Amino acid sequence: MALVRDRIINEDYADIIVRYNDVNDVLDAFGGSSFYKLNSFTAVVHIPVENITDQTILQFGYSAMPLCYGPISDSSIEASGVSRVRSLPNLNLLGEGVLIGIIDSGIDYSNPIFQYEDGTTRIASIWDQTIDSGKINQNTFYGTEYGREQINEALKSDTPYNIVPSKDELGHGTMVAGIAAGRDKPEDGFFGVAPAAELVIVKLKNAKEYLKEFFRIPKDAFCYQETDLISGVQYIREFSRRIGKPLVICLALGSSQGPHDGTGVLQSFLAIGSTTLGMITTIAGGNEGNSRRHFNGEIDDNIGYESVELNVGVDDKGFSMELWGDSPTTFSIDIQTPSGEFIPRITVRLDENREINFVFEDTIINIDYQMIESFSGDQLILMRFANPSPGIWRFRVYGVGDLAKRFNMWLPMQDFISNGTYYIRSSPYTTILSAGNTIRPITITAYNPENDSLFLDSSKGYTRTGHYKPDLAAPGVNVIGPTLQQSFVPFSGTSVAVAHTAGIAAMLLEWGVVRGKLPRMNSLNAKKLLIRGARRNVNLHYPNRDWGYGIIDVFGSFEAIVTDLAGL
Repeated sequence: MALVRDRIINEDYADIIVRYNDVNDVLDAFGGSSFYKLNSFTAVVHIPVENITDQTILQFGYSAMPLCYGPISDSSIEASGVSRVRSLPNLNLLGEGVLIGIIDSGIDYSNPIFQYEDGTTRIASIWDQTIDSGKINQNTFYGTEYGREQINEALKSDTPYNIVPSKDELGHGTMVAGIAAGRDKPEDGFFGVAPAAELVIVKLKNAKEYLKEFFRIPKDAFCYQETDLISGVQYIREFSRRIGKPLVICLALGSSQGPHDGTGVLQSFLAIGSTTLGMITTIAGGNEGNSRRHFNGEIDDNIGYESVELNVGVDDKGFSMELWGDSPTTFSIDIQTPSGEFIPRITVRLDENREINFVFEDTIINIDYQMIESFSGDQLILMRFANPSPGIWRFRVYGVGDLAKRFNMWLPMQDFISNGTYYIRSSPYTTILSAGNTIRPITITAYNPENDSLFLDSSKGYTRTGHYKPDLAAPGVNVIGPTLQQSFVPFSGTSVAVAHTAGIAAMLLEWGVVRGKLPRMNSLNAKKLLIRGARRNVNLHYPNRDWGYGIIDVFGSFEAIVTDLAGL
């Protein structure tokens, strides 16, 4: 395990996701490489980073490269019925006896809102993937785990970070944890949704440089790789099982990569876990609805192609772009640069990699064709731009087949690309981020409780294959949350909304599992409870691509339960 731990954090080794049955073949090809089992179906093989080339996707497939995730977000408890549930003596649900797991940028464990009245911590554990102490325990084999006793010892010390050196440099994880489960501070106008819940925290390590370089992600972007995210989910699940408490998993991270249909390594892992009893998974939908980074097209047979115009901003020195085409149609493209240079239609042969160079542009485009991507079964055209010339790029997309020729194209999410790069004819729909397209967990969009309007930037559904997402809307505009300065400011976005929902899920688990009212509660039946109690506008049809099944109202959910029992 020491070798595996070293290579997980070592920038000289790349992380390749392969099917578990194929591990030996990869090890033989790169003699001496190490691996670890990611889950029942997949493993991560560590190969020397010099073996990552422009041919890597052709060699291993698109899903072998871990997707890159980033933080999503840049008076709520009344609007969602939390205060009314708290005020009823028979309910008074505060999340007691429940764990909320946050997989994010870490937590400011010294903030009093994460402590009991006596000054001891409400954080059951922190797994910091960024700190290599060399210690291996039963729960992790890289990073460092800090338990409740160590955190309490640190809180008593004048130099706490000498004892527990884990810090949240970004503040995103602290904000999410605070809104979900922070202790109330009425004098500051702050109220956590589930202030009696305990927390288990995973601080993700940054994605390796080779991965950011491969996908042309800016070096200074906060970026986390899919393998570490999966390991974080596994850690939180195992910790919950070990101490015997129900669990809410809160994911406020997203990625524009992938087929946007609920398939993929992380998505499959989350979907399977959503049936686990005593566990609810909540996921932020994303803030991509107003970003102009999605194009939806359908080829008219009378014309023979669909034109796509992409404005490239001056600040982007590189980026990737993905085209996912609906099977069984076969898609191909031609390219015209801002200077007018034209690359004729690139014909398709099964899986292929090409490098496109230009005479009048410094740009290089590396193109991977994946005729049948392994998880989705649909076609992928991945384009990676280096030194893209600013201006209008034009792509014509062709399709061959006798069925509807529909395709979608996505640019990277916020912070991975500038606002100056966008599609001229963009679509706000089908912009839910991975892993929010996963079918079984609860995917959340954001709205403004002051006027019941949708948050302008909220990602919108459905999935690329037409499944209903998002599921519900929660408060996500100008919600008060904690900062790294231990003050409180308004935050907006679907990260805020999913944190709010995670607190509500903890209330449901307290009622259902801790108090024994519905001991077999999981993500699926919790979602149905929330849908049944949701507030809906009589002038809208539900579910819809903006609101899902409506606005969360946990008091309404309990009213629906009472009504059902009265009718028995």
